[in-house]
Amino acid sequence: MATLAIAIVVFLSLAMAGGWALERRTGRSGYIDSAWSAATGAACVIAALASGGSSGRRFLVAGMAALWGARLAWHLWRRASEGPDDPRYAAMKSEWGAAAGRKLFFFLQAQAAASVPLALAAYLAARAPRGDIGVQDLVGLAIFGAALLGETIADHQMAAFRRNPANSGRICDTGLWGWSRHPNYFFEWVGWLAYPAIALSLARPASLLSLGAPLLMYYLLVHVSGLPPLEDHLRRSRPEAFADYAARVSAFWPQPPRE
Repeated sequence: MATLAIAIVVFLSLAMAGGWALERRTGRSGYIDSAWSAATGAACVIAALASGGSSGRRFLVAGMAALWGARLAWHLWRRASEGPDDPRYAAMKSEWGAAAGRKLFFFLQAQAAASVPLALAAYLAARAPRGDIGVQDLVGLAIFGAALLGETIADHQMAAFRRNPANSGRICDTGLWGWSRHPNYFFEWVGWLAYPAIALSLARPASLLSLGAPLLMYYLLVHVSGLPPLEDHLRRSRPEAFADYAARVSAFWPQPPRE
């Protein structure tokens, strides 16, 4: 396992160095998140296939990770190609000034490190000490499927909203976006619950480490790189619209909008 872990760490580091180089060449920060999604998905696939678990479970977990990584990477790549620079990264680069290139490189290496617990969760899920596919695996697959569907719907709703010129300057509050200010992040987090759902086993206490994936993603999405910078941007760019939106709609957990 040590050799596998080193290989995954090196792979993720090189992938995010590539994302940094692409951003430096194009000036489009959105490509960074596309690179992270593709690299993290690939790392999870490698970890699952090399886990030594039953063949059915290895391919199930690898398939989940591949589908997640490919969908999200393509969505983010297309959005970065068509739209303006990501406001979260734009704000950071503006704050960093002349040191932006250097600081961004190390920031992306931290992102690479954050992917390691995610790959570990995929490894532990694929290596679960049971026979071939069973009820617990199907529960994990159902969680993953629901999360993927929810995130895809949220992304499509936001894309449709942005394509309508009449919505210029407005904040999307229709569909899932009327129940959560960040339904894409919510369903992204739910998707990582699928791996511990498959991995957890009383026979293997180490399987508890798979909980690190959803815990880490919740912390990053809600407290670090997801909600805070994006909502700060909305407060600055559309203060009145955002204040009204925030008063009516939950930040993360979906619930009926307040009147």
